[in-house]
Amino acid sequence: MRGIYLILLFLVNFTGHLLTQVPPQVLGNQHVKQEKRISQQILDILEHYKQKDPVGIPGAPIPDPLDVPPIQRSISFSTIKMMNMKMYGLKNFRISSVKANIAKMEVEAALDIDTLNVIGNYTLSTLFSSTKGPFTVKLSKVYVKATAKLEIDKDGHLEAQDMLMDMKFKDMSMDFKNLGSFASLLQGIMNSMGTFVFDSIKPFVIEQVSRDIRKQMNTEVQKFPKKFPNSITPFDQLVSEVRKKVRKMGYDPYRVPDYNTTVGVLDIYLSHTWVYGISSFYRTRDIVFEVKNNTVSALLEVGTQKLLGTSHWNFNLVAGMMTRSGTIEFSVEYIKVAVLVSQTMDTRNPPNLDDIQIELGNIQIRFDGLGTTDYFIEFAINVLPNLLRYQIMDALEKPVKLRIQEVLNTVNVEKLVRENADKIDDQKALEKMF
Repeated sequence: MRGIYLILLFLVNFTGHLLTQVPPQVLGNQHVKQEKRISQQILDILEHYKQKDPVGIPGAPIPDPLDVPPIQRSISFSTIKMMNMKMYGLKNFRISSVKANIAKMEVEAALDIDTLNVIGNYTLSTLFSSTKGPFTVKLSKVYVKATAKLEIDKDGHLEAQDMLMDMKFKDMSMDFKNLGSFASLLQGIMNSMGTFVFDSIKPFVIEQVSRDIRKQMNTEVQKFPKKFPNSITPFDQLVSEVRKKVRKMGYDPYRVPDYNTTVGVLDIYLSHTWVYGISSFYRTRDIVFEVKNNTVSALLEVGTQKLLGTSHWNFNLVAGMMTRSGTIEFSVEYIKVAVLVSQTMDTRNPPNLDDIQIELGNIQIRFDGLGTTDYFIEFAINVLPNLLRYQIMDALEKPVKLRIQEVLNTVNVEKLVRENADKIDDQKALEKMF
């Protein structure tokens, strides 16, 4: 459980950097505070998301206002120059959605900004006269989309690739002061002027921000202590190492506790039961995390290769008056489990198991100890479960889901986060984890 939450913490921090980093040259001469520890940034973000309507990200070094370079445009027989421009409102964004494909190391984020205001001065001149004054361009319902991808360089380090960004707006209004007789000139092109201003400054904003985000992301991922091979993705390597850890901890082969039960006058004992192949699990589809409506959801699907098992059985009939014993060998072609889990960004709430799907492969059992009766038992066990395994799995999913949710309801997410967040700052702790 702790390992899962450390991965979620890294995702939160990675997303925060994706959405908030800006280039030093854009910040100009503004004073930049000393960078907080990553763990403290995470705790600040999670505390911020306890609000009903969180706006922006706390501590994000977003320049607001943002200085915009001057632009110029020719209109009929006149020229308009716009200078001393600043864009206001960048920090007032809401996270619409974040989608992170852990296997492909891709993150896609979408932001909504209610209003952006571009304020500056203009000069409008013709061959015979000119005018100047302040102006305001108001952009409403602004939508920002960004996509970032990590790859592995030749030295085995994670490296951020070029990031794609785009900005759009739905509504626009403009206000030019002191136009005088020039008002009629601009009246016919007023609608296109807003688009012209936006299209002129958009490449500047996107180029500057995306370039620095890539630089900042590379600075952050270089702190990650582990190197990765080029042959498999980092997540698949992590799964491979977890498999090794499962074997090292003695869970493959796994010794099942002895079991006994009574059915009427028949006592049944199962002992020395071993299951082989538990550590053969692997991901069967891309692992996807999504953030939407202030909730993190994850779709996870893992499967195993063929599982084998052996057990000793003993039947006692009528208090030991008749006893039989023998062995069982069984195999399951595969087990596949898909789960959809969610966690609100308000960590005071417990995680939720939204769905679970269990798929069982072909079952084979070899029964020994009852003589010719073994063949009838084998036939009954091998044929019926395989015919009914889908119905069996459907029947099991609901009680399994309820039991897992009972356990999840006892998880104190906020406590887990606070106890483990500082491990993000500690290379040795990360190395132990991975």
